[in-house]
Amino acid sequence: MTRRRNPSLIAGGAIVAALTAVALFGPILNRTDPLAINLALALAGPGAGHPLGCDSLGRDILARILAGARVSLGVSIVVVALSLAIGAIVGGAAALAGGRVDGAVMRTVDIVLAFPGILLAIALAAILGPGLVDLVIALGAIGWTGYARLVRGEVLSLREREYVEAARALGARPGRLLFRHLLPGVAGPLAVQATFGVGGLIIAEAALSFLGLGVPPPAPSWGNMLDTGRAFILVAPHLTTAPGVAIGLSVLGFNLLGDGLAQRFGRRR
Repeated sequence: MTRRRNPSLIAGGAIVAALTAVALFGPILNRTDPLAINLALALAGPGAGHPLGCDSLGRDILARILAGARVSLGVSIVVVALSLAIGAIVGGAAALAGGRVDGAVMRTVDIVLAFPGILLAIALAAILGPGLVDLVIALGAIGWTGYARLVRGEVLSLREREYVEAARALGARPGRLLFRHLLPGVAGPLAVQATFGVGGLIIAEAALSFLGLGVPPPAPSWGNMLDTGRAFILVAPHLTTAPGVAIGLSVLGFNLLGDGLAQRFGRRR
């Protein structure tokens, strides 16, 4: 019996693979320095030698887009990995402990989720200041809650399964139960949520950088490229078009991939 085709998984996987290749190998293939200033080319439109044009300081936009891909993708993946690890441990431990521990953990999660995530991230980023590490901390501090709630719900349903009861009867400790027997059963739902999470974090990173709370200039980031380009949107629209398209395609790719994985695992978002 042949499997049904999954267009979302194929399209999303292709876009994400292309984005990953751009982030890893783009700056190597394109040797143009993204920080090199050439005022003679300030606001130059797309043309030979500069396919996407130049910004207000004459820096090559294509080189900055390629370098910014590393920032956006790198920050998003690191934050997702950190949030997933914390959320999986906290949510799984709360479900296994039950009682007051479970109640206290989930009330904390509910309090954090009651506030818009981007506003909390802005507040934390403003307190910590601009910088790559501070950006990861600000986004990771709010990102773990969704994974904690997901893992808790899954573990509550899995802990009554026969294989878990058998492992418990053989003397398996809570840590072994969680990591060896329960978390592997949550891998599918976690993969779906993590994929959507990367797309959301690309937007969040761009928003914080746009507000001056992310990666500080002159380091290229899609968000701060949008910020510097908005002053010239009428005379040089390519300054904002290129990073805007990059953000849109990246988010589209991860959302399609997430939809495809959800269909594969039989789980809706």
